[in-house]
Amino acid sequence: MEMGYLAALVASMPAWILMMIESDELNLDKPESTRFRAKAQESTAELLKLSDQSKAQAERALKETNEGHLGKPWKFVMGGKAVSEAPRSQQIADVFTHMAHHRGQLSVYLRLNEAKVPSIYGPSADERFA
Repeated sequence: MEMGYLAALVASMPAWILMMIESDELNLDKPESTRFRAKAQESTAELLKLSDQSKAQAERALKETNEGHLGKPWKFVMGGKAVSEAPRSQQIADVFTHMAHHRGQLSVYLRLNEAKVPSIYGPSADERFA
């Protein structure tokens, strides 16, 4: 995975929550699923804007839903099969573990490119305690 795509993926993942609340599934076999695929951004400013928009979409969707809806099933389909099917609340929680995985990958790219690695779960070696 290219670094620019990976950075855009991490920035856009919170918006998956909106998609999970507004739809009953994501089927990668359907052409319209391409709109959920990340696109590398041209600049850091654009990447930060994408991250802010994604976070705002997730927050708005969560505020506008309810526990009953979050308990309903949501599924991820690929190759004609449900890869994952669980209550929306569980699928949304899985977005965060999936995002942590990709943030870890991104931190390796940053380190290999001699860039500073930001805090993920507390300070990195580049961000010492004050």
